[in-house]
Amino acid sequence: MKNNLIFTVLRNYFNRAIEWLLSKHGIYAVMLMALVTLLWLLAGDGDVTMATAIIAGVTGGKHVVDGPLTTSLTNEASPELLRNEIDERIVKIRPTSTPIDQLSRCAGARKCGSMIVDYYSVDTKPTETTLQSDYEEDSSLKGTGGYQLATIYTDNDEIFEPSETILVSEVNGYDEEGTNYSGALVLYVVSKVEGGGINVVAVNGKLVAGIANVIPSMPAGAKLVRMGRAAAELDVQTAQFEALPVKKQNYCQIFKAQVEQSTFQKIANKEVGWDFSDQEEVAIIDMRLGMEKNFIFGHKARIYDAVKRDEILLTGGIWNQAAREFGYERGQFTTNTIVELCRSAFTSNAGSNRKILIGGTGLIEAINKMDYSKVITAGDTVTKWGITFNELRSKFGSLYVLHSEVFDQCGHADDGFVLDPEYITKYCHVPFRTETLDLRRSGVRNTDAIVITEASCLVLRYPQAHLRVIAV
Repeated sequence: MKNNLIFTVLRNYFNRAIEWLLSKHGIYAVMLMALVTLLWLLAGDGDVTMATAIIAGVTGGKHVVDGPLTTSLTNEASPELLRNEIDERIVKIRPTSTPIDQLSRCAGARKCGSMIVDYYSVDTKPTETTLQSDYEEDSSLKGTGGYQLATIYTDNDEIFEPSETILVSEVNGYDEEGTNYSGALVLYVVSKVEGGGINVVAVNGKLVAGIANVIPSMPAGAKLVRMGRAAAELDVQTAQFEALPVKKQNYCQIFKAQVEQSTFQKIANKEVGWDFSDQEEVAIIDMRLGMEKNFIFGHKARIYDAVKRDEILLTGGIWNQAAREFGYERGQFTTNTIVELCRSAFTSNAGSNRKILIGGTGLIEAINKMDYSKVITAGDTVTKWGITFNELRSKFGSLYVLHSEVFDQCGHADDGFVLDPEYITKYCHVPFRTETLDLRRSGVRNTDAIVITEASCLVLRYPQAHLRVIAV
């Protein structure tokens, strides 16, 4: 007993001495540690005891002296080192039931310092428009260098710049002699007309009355496709191109779930092993299902709770963030429909060639009843982000198809959503975490309690790459 008392006093003294000497003279600190080890051995009355201490390092680090590194020591010395178990476990709890939430967690989230998230999204410059009115062939117009100059008017003149080429796919072009058809008509933009219209010449025009490269007649509504620029040898500059992102905003919503268990219920005999962690898992499932509905169909808003006398932020869902939609006749989902869906999902948006189609019961049932062909094939199952999808392949791209009961519960059983996983971002103001509530010590209730919290939102970085599928 006396030795133990002496040991305790010496240990406290030497711990302080070691901390000072480590910062001044490292070699002396090593000698003292050897002496402390010897004293510990002598103080054990013949039994070797492990007395663990945490000391400061030379540059501010922390070290464990004469003892194993345990969880309690780690939490004391570096509380942020060990991850909470729930962070690793949450992605394994029924991931298929909440695919949007699951995808956002596996793809990684961005930390945001505010409940209000401002973000920028940008899309591509339009590549096509249509002819505003009929253009009649006019051989009386003269040009220079053997090319006829004409002015045409489109529904969106602003997308064209001088030196760009235009493809008129619905109008035939001509060969070098200007007499025989040779592919589609190609125009070259010479200049823009102030007040509207563009001056163009035909690259492969028609020979009329000895005049070469006459622009043939074009009907109103003919599609004009903007192609690449063609510069001259001496050109150093060209028309400027700038793209400005559009600022958008979303709110982080505070999601919470609380689990409690009374002390008497905890110690009571049970027929099955139902403990506190099982209740916690059920609470997480319910919480994630609620979050999934907000992430998809939520409406961005700020409301005032008169009872709590505080403001509540509600997050906006990705359903309303998508810039495009595809409609199909309810109950008439055929192979042609899926081809048209793939065309809308993968073209005119510069998105990925692999996207996710999440749908309700009616939509998935209609897809399963289809007769697949060589054009549309049902591929193998694909497991990504912890979720198993059925792959639907087309010449436009591949869709990873998954059924979601959330669509049924929210009144969208026949609808779906095509998501481009490359252009979705999750912002977290408060990451998913658990906190222990000491209700017993605070005199509230004789229970064990935890509260689960996350403040987050989802945003679509490129709204054109996503698609609402709506039954009409």
